Amino acid sequence: MSQPIIIADRLSLTYPSPMGYQVGVGTDPEGLSFAVREGEIFGVIGPDGAGKSTLFRILCSLLKPQKGTARVAGYDVVDEYRRLRNCIGYMPGTFSLYGDLTVEENLRFFASIFGTTVQENYHLVRDIYSQIEPFKDRLAKSLSGGMKQKLALSCALIHRPQVLFLDEPTTGIDPISRVDLWQVLRSLADQGVTIVVSTAYMDEAAQCHRIAFMQRGQFIALDTPQALKQSYPYALYAVSGGDRLALLKRLRSIPEIASVYAFGETFHVSLKQEADPSVLQAEGTTVAPIPPSIEDTFLVLSHSEKPDE
Repeated sequence: MSQPIIIADRLSLTYPSPMGYQVGVGTDPEGLSFAVREGEIFGVIGPDGAGKSTLFRILCSLLKPQKGTARVAGYDVVDEYRRLRNCIGYMPGTFSLYGDLTVEENLRFFASIFGTTVQENYHLVRDIYSQIEPFKDRLAKSLSGGMKQKLALSCALIHRPQVLFLDEPTTGIDPISRVDLWQVLRSLADQGVTIVVSTAYMDEAAQCHRIAFMQRGQFIALDTPQALKQSYPYALYAVSGGDRLALLKRLRSIPEIASVYAFGETFHVSLKQEADPSVLQAEGTTVAPIPPSIEDTFLVLSHSEKPDE
């Protein structure tokens, strides 16, 4: 088994929210501790405000933790940040390249600040950069969303990083670009690049080697996609039929139900232990047992977390 390339130990950077509770990273007294293995695709899933971007910025040495330590590629994120930045790539959630430079100029600039050239490391970005290379003379600000993300990823890779941090890299881009990007990520991981990625898409999360569910600055679960689905604590059913509002009201009135939420054209309903699924049946209603997905697991875990008083 490969060695950890990221080690966080009781990491904490918090601040009060308008609601009166702490937000950020490591909101519990013991902070946040975890490790990521070399060559792993490590996914972080959580709602807005969970602390994902704050965590990425700490690990990239852009924010200083209040407590705890973190090491990335062997370097302390505070004391050795200059060396650290030479061996990581970071793609933030918003487009942060130079809009008044062309596609080619952006790539050359990022190669130069890391002491390399596009020619020397072109093979690292060929699979994704070749898709936008026909537009190399176009200003970056004029690119489509998918093309901007491909350029940003190329710039993050051009200096051959050991660890790549991607903060929701496919949000707002078309499905084909999403597929292309994830093909590149899997190829990079096969070559030994460690990838830490946050995503709002559960089908993408399922492609990670391990997933961390993040809520209010803490990991509420961390495991492989398969193990997380197997940990689902209830029997799960898809229920549909008739007036959706009336059906939802009826389901919420059944005490044997642990949770119910809309899922496409159906409702996903979790029954408590030893409950009889016949309680779900009614005239005009279709009930079918289903296996839990990553999204089902995340929803039931996040709903079980009680908010701070």
